[in-house]
Amino acid sequence: MNFWLMKSEPEEFSIDDLRQRPRKTEPWDGVRNYQARNMMRDEMKIGDRVFFYHSNCDEPGIVGIAEVAKEGYPDDTAWDPNDKHYDPKSDPETPRWYRVDIRFVRKTKRTISLKELKDYAELEEFPLVRRGNRLSVMPVSEAQWNFILGLE
Repeated sequence: MNFWLMKSEPEEFSIDDLRQRPRKTEPWDGVRNYQARNMMRDEMKIGDRVFFYHSNCDEPGIVGIAEVAKEGYPDDTAWDPNDKHYDPKSDPETPRWYRVDIRFVRKTKRTISLKELKDYAELEEFPLVRRGNRLSVMPVSEAQWNFILGLE
């Protein structure tokens, strides 16, 4: 099993939105970064655990846990000219963008803030706390995952 962190702005899609979806499952679409796309397309597997992270809000941080429910498949929002994630260079014959489906597992007992995560030497290699890292999908080592869970 692998471990991941996926960012979402709570005004766009929150942990509560995921919890309220039918089957508590949602496609994670709209990612338009090649490195994040490659992880979703090639590395994320059913059952992998995901920290759900709220970004661009008053208190950015980890707010929940999800799991990968469906492995990478083409993101068809890229083909819809009426969708905000439209990419005219992508089409069904040569999909450029991929997504995975994630399923709600639980909310964390509290928000584990970015500010707090930056305080621990154990997390200095955690991609989220590195300066300039703006990826919306990133790997989490098992040691980092367990350490962060211990902060709840």
